[in-house]
Amino acid sequence: MIALSLAEIAAVVGGQTYDIPDPAVQVTGPVVRDSREVEPGSLFVAFVGERVDGHDFAEAVVAAGAVAVLASRPVGVPAIVVADVQAALGALARHVVERLGATLVALTGSAGKTSTKDLIAQVLRSKAPTVFTPGSLNNEIGLPLTALSATEETRFLVLEMGARGIGHISYLADLTPPRIGLVLNVGTAHIGEFGGREQIAQAKGELVESLPSAEAGGVAVLNADDPLVRAMASRTKARVILFGESGEADVRAENVRLTDAGQPAFRLHTPSGCSDVTMRLYGEHHVSNALAAAAVAHELGMSADEIALALSEAGSLSRWRMEVTERPDGVTVVNDAYNANPESMRAALRALAAMGKASQAEGGRTWAVLGQMAELGDEALAEHDAVGRLAVRLNVSKLVAVGGREASWLQLGAYNEGSWGEESVHVSDAQAAVDLLRSELRPGDVVLVKASRSVGLERVAQALLDSGAEGEVAAR
Repeated sequence: MIALSLAEIAAVVGGQTYDIPDPAVQVTGPVVRDSREVEPGSLFVAFVGERVDGHDFAEAVVAAGAVAVLASRPVGVPAIVVADVQAALGALARHVVERLGATLVALTGSAGKTSTKDLIAQVLRSKAPTVFTPGSLNNEIGLPLTALSATEETRFLVLEMGARGIGHISYLADLTPPRIGLVLNVGTAHIGEFGGREQIAQAKGELVESLPSAEAGGVAVLNADDPLVRAMASRTKARVILFGESGEADVRAENVRLTDAGQPAFRLHTPSGCSDVTMRLYGEHHVSNALAAAAVAHELGMSADEIALALSEAGSLSRWRMEVTERPDGVTVVNDAYNANPESMRAALRALAAMGKASQAEGGRTWAVLGQMAELGDEALAEHDAVGRLAVRLNVSKLVAVGGREASWLQLGAYNEGSWGEESVHVSDAQAAVDLLRSELRPGDVVLVKASRSVGLERVAQALLDSGAEGEVAAR
């Protein structure tokens, strides 16, 4: 964070100081909510959770070097006490953002937010110091903590914004007002909570409504291939830039293809030039993500060649998102278990099919180990059925549906599409899936593991990788 005295922070958040010998002492380290992340000069934010009360760690964090605690009650060590810790954290973030000289880029969407944010960050940091949301910390706590990690050297601040209802994006955009706002797509993720795609579009569009006018430098970057996103152009005062594969897009892709390894390649077109991109990531869905990143980077002064080079060098920065690992025995494990919705599930299956073409020609098989897609409401049955059917249409060799009722719908969809015998199976839990795979996998197989985060299928992927390592040791 930029250096601020405790007196300044107290004034910004409207708090009272307690047990502070010298209010001129500055916070020079990070602002953190996890006591394990405290460094000398930190400000510790004490939240009261369902199981843990951050105030209980006050003495320990000060002993570890924290300058003070942002708290809702006196804690016997240097503290700034406020009525609402979350509101105070947001106020501090807004104050810091307003003092920074950085360009703030915010993005939202139903699918691909984190992967796109990681791409934008990698492209922009090839140009100048960039701070960005770690993982998916995109809510009312994670977003201000990320903003507060920026320093005087930061030139670009890239923030992912999530929403579970109307008004959430507006709240986040008020905390950290962006100059560039990117909307990726409107899908069915969390549709059970929102009540429909139109409501999702209403919520996501709050981002472009928050942008400054075109005259003030505001830019709305919208997906030309998604009608609900493209329609958001009427909801913003900012200048509109379109990205996508549509011929009308300002930043677009042509000659899109997948390499034999399943990695996307395309010709990038921007208003100032063209260049070829071959990505290190897996799956055609990353083309749209890359175009979104390219549109943002172009607006910030990067050339087509600079953008293409950065996109071609970019990797995955966040865990369990199409992590591809080949075991010593030749089995490839694709860990995409961080989360799942119908759009991302279809994209992952298509990536699996592309990756498996070469191995299938040599006798290898593709395995889709899939679990529940959560928060789909009334759409749950139809969407799980459709994913099971798509696995068959893509000629996935084996479908393993893991879990309860929703998983059974996946398997039933595959069965009704023509996946009989042992081509699709339903197992009760992650351990049952691991036991099945350990007994049947062979060199050349490609295994995709994917489900909503609550299912925890990353345990399957890790167990398979551990089995591969054990097998290597045994072979020696």
